[in-house]
Amino acid sequence: MKRYSISLCFSLIAVFLILSQTPAVSQDNELLRMATTTSTDNTGLLDYLKPFFKQETGIDVQWVSTGTGQALKLGENCDADVLLVHAPETEKKFVAAGFGINRREVMYNDFIIIGPATDPAGVKGKTVRDALTAIQNKQGLFISRGDKSGTHITEMELWKGSGLTIPDKEAWYVQAGQGMLATIQMAAERNGYTMTDRGTYIKYEDTQKGNPPLKILVEGDDLLKNLYSVIEVNPAKCTNVKSDLAKAFSEWMALSSTQKRITDFTLSGKQLFFIPAR
Repeated sequence: MKRYSISLCFSLIAVFLILSQTPAVSQDNELLRMATTTSTDNTGLLDYLKPFFKQETGIDVQWVSTGTGQALKLGENCDADVLLVHAPETEKKFVAAGFGINRREVMYNDFIIIGPATDPAGVKGKTVRDALTAIQNKQGLFISRGDKSGTHITEMELWKGSGLTIPDKEAWYVQAGQGMLATIQMAAERNGYTMTDRGTYIKYEDTQKGNPPLKILVEGDDLLKNLYSVIEVNPAKCTNVKSDLAKAFSEWMALSSTQKRITDFTLSGKQLFFIPAR
């Protein structure tokens, strides 16, 4: 009898340890509202992760994909429960202002500068600073997202960090005001340069059957790292926010099993996202 009790005790402890590593399961099949970036949607990552999240937590998730600036605004206006975004400095200001809590870095990819194979500004293989300087000096056509997205925010930081004035009033600098895929397509139609996250470029490359008119010209610079974070919208600011669901999603994204799924996710055999060093 004693042996049975000891065995049962150890079994209960094991079950407790397993459950403590898994976000709480919703009994009501509740809906989590997420605001995220176009890259997590365009690449198919969220469609890939959603069934796992629902199966393991019982929580359904619905998202709006937009630029990071607009996603943060949706959080500020209490129109989302959780955010998955990629503009670190802007995110930190959002949290410091009290609109978000528990910012958690969950994955990254990188930005690249793409352009026509003829490379009229001669940027291939240069550092990002030298490439932007060359584009500005030669007035090479550059298509910017121009939408306050994470990509656009990073692009503006790179112009300034290169010691250059943001060329938003120059004829050769065009602000698309659209998502990443639409901006790439505009750059392709006009034979210009643009900056994109690598994941969306791989998606674009796939639509072009592996032979896109725009090629990767600048890559691998440390300044081009593209970090994604989950931020829970602050329930102290938004009484309608489902903070328990937002916390469950944030914790689920950090699980080793989810992190492995993120790194396993590929498109055309290419890995799109990576996990930050802990």
